[in-house]
Amino acid sequence: MFNALTIAGSDCSGGAGIQGDLKTFAAHGIYGMSVITAVTAQNTTKVSHIQGLDSITVSKQIEAILDDIRVDSIKIGMLFNKDIILAILNTLKKYDLPKIILDPVMVSTTGKILLEEDAREILIKEMFPLCHLITPNINEAELLTNLSIDNEEQMKRACKELYKLGPSNILVKGGHLQHTACDILYDGKEFTYFNHKKINNSNTHGTGCALSSAIAANISKGYNTIEAIKLAKKYITKAIEGGFPIGAGDGPVNHFIKM
Repeated sequence: MFNALTIAGSDCSGGAGIQGDLKTFAAHGIYGMSVITAVTAQNTTKVSHIQGLDSITVSKQIEAILDDIRVDSIKIGMLFNKDIILAILNTLKKYDLPKIILDPVMVSTTGKILLEEDAREILIKEMFPLCHLITPNINEAELLTNLSIDNEEQMKRACKELYKLGPSNILVKGGHLQHTACDILYDGKEFTYFNHKKINNSNTHGTGCALSSAIAANISKGYNTIEAIKLAKKYITKAIEGGFPIGAGDGPVNHFIKM
């Protein structure tokens, strides 16, 4: 059995965060474990409340897993505040870590702040260098680099700037571009393009979480970075195509879509 750990926030509506990650791990035949960083009150229309967990509780969750169970990859999502990030950093540094895939969740689709302002610098300076891969979308890449991104050339420029911050690989996701849905991977030397069609389905809640956790699942199985992303892209394309409405807003992707 291959194992993966997600460190992220809880989405009570089940589409994203810890719940979405664990569903994605299960869909890939991976044994999933979780460390909860924050509890959110959210549904298909909005995030109405966030409560970050205290740093000791976050640290103790990590220790409980890593002291006992082999972890083949770690996916990190919503971190929320500085104290939580510091707790994770201080705890992870005690262990011989597997590859870390970080989805730098900063703002919800509806505009709710998911990473406090004073936490951003620590995320960049301390967390990024530990990561095998970070997976920002266009909006997150713009916030992290202070660049405007409207096309693939600007995505490549953002990749280079983000690489300077320490991660081994950068995947800038182009789903928010108007005319293309190309994602671009940069490993410090070469660019790899992952082109896919635009899908006409508004039920996309949890897309970023599912993609990054699918990559982590494939890394756990031993695939290299490019192959892990290719397989994850096939999965998330099908999951978006199968997204379904469950409330008044944008419903979730279908994590258990048949491949």
